[in-house]
Amino acid sequence: MKTIKRVLDQRAADDTYAAWDGVDDPRRGRLTLGNKITLGLFFVLLALLVAGSLIKLPYAVMSPGPTVNTLGDSPGTSKPIISVDGLPTYETDGSLKFTTVRVEGGPGYPVDVWDVLQAWVDPSRDVFPVDDIFDPEVSQEQVAEENAVQMEGSQEEATAVALRGLGKDVPTHIAVAGLAPTSKAKGLLEAKDRFVTVGGTDITTAESVRTALQQVKPGEPIEVTVERAGKDVTVDVPTIEGPNGRTALGVILGLTHDFPATVTIDAGSVGGPSAGLMFSLGIYDKLTPGSLTGNRQVAGTGTIDDGGKVGPIGGIKQKLAGARAGGAEFFLAPAENCSEVVGNVPDGLEVFKVSTFDEGRAAVEAIAKNRTGSLPRC
Repeated sequence: MKTIKRVLDQRAADDTYAAWDGVDDPRRGRLTLGNKITLGLFFVLLALLVAGSLIKLPYAVMSPGPTVNTLGDSPGTSKPIISVDGLPTYETDGSLKFTTVRVEGGPGYPVDVWDVLQAWVDPSRDVFPVDDIFDPEVSQEQVAEENAVQMEGSQEEATAVALRGLGKDVPTHIAVAGLAPTSKAKGLLEAKDRFVTVGGTDITTAESVRTALQQVKPGEPIEVTVERAGKDVTVDVPTIEGPNGRTALGVILGLTHDFPATVTIDAGSVGGPSAGLMFSLGIYDKLTPGSLTGNRQVAGTGTIDDGGKVGPIGGIKQKLAGARAGGAEFFLAPAENCSEVVGNVPDGLEVFKVSTFDEGRAAVEAIAKNRTGSLPRC
């Protein structure tokens, strides 16, 4: 013990404290001022992180989503996105990708402080007041249902446009795409019912339905004849008051067609109408000999209507960023989105503006031949 004491005395003289031969230093384990400050800052930061994740903000954050090749398989499966029964199909190559946007902050998915702060410093993301993106009176389930209806309508019209591009005859019918929660037509009208007459007026367009309904006042019934499963069905449907006090049925109007073949599109869980252009090009490519893309990586976006017109979409900046991140070299953008395209094109991506299906097809054909010099750009 004397030897040990002499060693400890020498250490104390050097102002150095340590355990020696099993004898513990009485000062061991004490926190220095620097350690206390570091530990305090750690707990403050931890508290801020927890508080930031718990505080929900009334904003929606738009970020680039994945791209999906319409010529490939449905995400997570070995099933092709586009399959055709009743017409010959042909091998394809390259990519005709539709683009997506990830939206956080909608009904059922609130964002926190850190989500918003991260989005503000990321140039590929945007932050909006949530009410600018979602109707505050609409539930999460209603948003999902509306997106599904829009996707189904987009696929229907894309199929019609592509088949007409092949010279096929494709008649169009106005139909019930869905019923609003306030509709009194439940149990009387069903999804996919094709309108024949409303109040005795023959129906040829969606506007002819709206006009025919004004024969009666909101709340009064009107006679409606629809084609259901190949048979005409006539029912008296109570009306409701729609926008601007006009008479309405409370149904979502859509289109159905008489197709010469069965075209099935499986886009997975993606909703909304903005993939219409790329669906139409993908169907056309599969139903024509040779490769439309020339093995090039083409992405794009845009709604498509029954007449083949390409319409504007939301989130073009995020879709441009997502397309480039997904390997696309070329991008087809709706002409009406051009003002948002300028200044947001990632390096390595060429963007061409299109207004119709025919212009989109011509652009892809020019890309395949490496003759893009005369194509219109934003």
